[in-house]
Amino acid sequence: MSDVDAGTGADWSALQATVPPGAVLVTATAAEPWGQAMMTQKHVVFADEPAELKGRDSGPDSHELALMALGACTAITVRMYAARKGWAIDKLDIRLSFRQPPAGGPKPAREQIDRTIALEGPLDVEQRARLFEIADRCPIHRLLTNGADIHTESAP
Repeated sequence: MSDVDAGTGADWSALQATVPPGAVLVTATAAEPWGQAMMTQKHVVFADEPAELKGRDSGPDSHELALMALGACTAITVRMYAARKGWAIDKLDIRLSFRQPPAGGPKPAREQIDRTIALEGPLDVEQRARLFEIADRCPIHRLLTNGADIHTESAP
């Protein structure tokens, strides 16, 4: 989507100009009460909550965005590796979902991400296996599995 919110016509370009390279700004949209615009210098993406959580469903929810980040990173990482090796990928589809731990199960139970990779192309068994190994090396996969320290402070 461009820097103009298709739903409200809002132009985010002035705010985008304040975002340094490699950073993200998240701010409320007109899709009250939960709608958010998430922007870099060049891109604007929208997030919200579904109607059952009193949102307006003007964008994916936060869990869906996390899955999208993992899926995009996985696909890009696999495609880049295959391109460096000269391996043809005809089609690459990645489906992701969250699975809640069973109620009453062992503690501490963690949420699980299920990822299914459909890979088509003239690849032999070893190439396919290597691409599945590479999928686990994408930066977002490593971030989610290793964790990150998050430092929060008040803006001046």
